[in-house]
Amino acid sequence: MHNSELHTRRLNATPRGVGVLCDFLVVKAENATLWDSHGREYTDFSAGIAVLNTGHRHPKVIEAVKAQLDCFTHTAFQIVPYESYLLLAEQLNKRVPIAGAAKTAFFTTGAEAVENAVKIARAATGRPGIIAFTGAFHGRTLMTLSLTGKVAPYKSGFGPFASPVYHARYPDALHGVSVDDALESLAALFRSDISPQQVAAIIYEPIQGEGGFYVAPPAFVQALRQLCDQHGILLIADEIQSGFARTGTLFASDHIADAQPDMVTMAKSLAGGMPLSAVSGRAEIMDAPQPGGLGGTYAGSPPAIAAALAVLEIIDEEKLCERALLLGDRLRETLLGAGCRALAEVRGRGSMLAAEFHNEQGQPCAATAIAIQRKALERGLLLLTCGVHGNVIRFLYPLTIPDAQFSAALNLLATILAEH
Repeated sequence: MHNSELHTRRLNATPRGVGVLCDFLVVKAENATLWDSHGREYTDFSAGIAVLNTGHRHPKVIEAVKAQLDCFTHTAFQIVPYESYLLLAEQLNKRVPIAGAAKTAFFTTGAEAVENAVKIARAATGRPGIIAFTGAFHGRTLMTLSLTGKVAPYKSGFGPFASPVYHARYPDALHGVSVDDALESLAALFRSDISPQQVAAIIYEPIQGEGGFYVAPPAFVQALRQLCDQHGILLIADEIQSGFARTGTLFASDHIADAQPDMVTMAKSLAGGMPLSAVSGRAEIMDAPQPGGLGGTYAGSPPAIAAALAVLEIIDEEKLCERALLLGDRLRETLLGAGCRALAEVRGRGSMLAAEFHNEQGQPCAATAIAIQRKALERGLLLLTCGVHGNVIRFLYPLTIPDAQFSAALNLLATILAEH
């Protein structure tokens, strides 16, 4: 199919609100490589938006899903339970960065995980208020859009939103927002908008995803933990994009001492390409909703659960946390050594890295990021942009990418950056 024909068919069959980056159809994928309908090969540095830390079609994931399909595809766990759900919950309860006994519930999408974390927090505290941060992305449902801290394109035209939800400032040293500034914005909310005794939870991303890969400074997270303890507020870490070895530890929260969250939301790379999400939290908090208060028809789908159990094995056996650090160091070195005058900052942890671009006046420049993205795509390298200003390129290659393919992609990236 010619690209122009595909474009016409897409516009006729699907709404314009579903934005699409690529003008080709994928017909095959393997590890870090995609092939289109014309046989052209692409190196995938997007990984389905951070879903494929273990790569496309990892053999262990495929084997696990096939084995499950031979048994049963669906019963709804709330009707007829199955052991694999329990096994995965037990594994995550041991691994999440939460103090004391933990419990886990499964859902289907990241937005569902966040929605249910909010429900659990309200049930546990008896309070209505939720505080999120500028630049946050928590999903596309009504509640998660309310929590999201970026208007265009996510919130435009979709209000009114759920309340009571408030936004404080997220630390961003490059743009002049210090930890003290962020904490003062919380204090201002408590003075002007909502009493801390009415706040059920503060939700934050240890590394903002769509917001631009800004890393929460440890001092900021530790202060959030102290503030929550002081006022009986629950702390929710949204690890949907940052989880499962991406940052060099299983969860990004593992990097921060003395600031464990009360709940963790996860999805994306949890199940190696299958739709699955989860909320893990302190046992007494997770038990707050009444029986029937949590669940969903497809929540904890058996094939997805099987895939997730395989993913945890792959992360351990292939030492993907260590590999994330090694690959991230190589990428950082390439970005900083490319001689790109428009490069304002490289930031992140492990292999959750991003590059921000400014113009000659030192202002955020989306045009540069888009130009680099387009040139890379023309040469067979798939990149994603992000950030409130759209001027950030994020790098989300599978952690299983072969060394030779990674080196070739870095060489191409260095060449394109040198042109800017």
